[in-house]
Amino acid sequence: MSATATVEINRAEINRSNARNSTGPRSDAGKQRSSQNALSHGLTARTAVLPSEDPAAYELHCRQFHNEYQPASPTETQLVQELADTSWRLNRIPILEAALLAQDCSPAREQGDTPSPESPAPSPRFEVPSPQSLVPALAALGLHGHRLSRQFQKTLDQLREIQSDRRKRQRRDLKDAAAMLEHHKHKGIPWEPADHGFVFSKDQVERAAQRMLRQKEAGHIEHVLFGSYANPTNAY
Repeated sequence: MSATATVEINRAEINRSNARNSTGPRSDAGKQRSSQNALSHGLTARTAVLPSEDPAAYELHCRQFHNEYQPASPTETQLVQELADTSWRLNRIPILEAALLAQDCSPAREQGDTPSPESPAPSPRFEVPSPQSLVPALAALGLHGHRLSRQFQKTLDQLREIQSDRRKRQRRDLKDAAAMLEHHKHKGIPWEPADHGFVFSKDQVERAAQRMLRQKEAGHIEHVLFGSYANPTNAY
């Protein structure tokens, strides 16, 4: 075996040994840095809120989404939370872009300079790019924005489909419950929704029954008064 081949074999064995012995950062500080690798912009981080962002503002942001979509199941709640987190990250992108452009226009600091206590740190923090890397950095933010927008729309479509199916089931079940209530009232028999597997209260069923009766009456009146003008093209 040649000396060159022996050197290559030894080098490969050393690389394999190093890979086996590598366990990542060992100190608490090293592990913390490793877990926060994606926090320079936070758009792919596991947590939605950066250390430099206001947790109270994030909680308000999430609460607004929950108030708007009113999730009624664990699955809906999960999807609404995904919407809130994705939107929170999307809202960060214009701030990051503005920070990049502002840093690019400001005088460059010397390597050893430190900001004065009066100079607030940028929020969220983003590594100051060199002029050569500004365009790629902005392009990367654009790609993240497109990805997050697609993710937001996909999650929203899923949520809307699930909620639409749930509301259709509820309307169907409520209509069935109202019909059963009116049937039992007609026969003078007491009736409770829970006795037939319905989750609605009796007041809910009563209101639904009254509403459907009024709608039926209104439909009859509409047919009598306006039935001959059902086709708008024949009304003139």
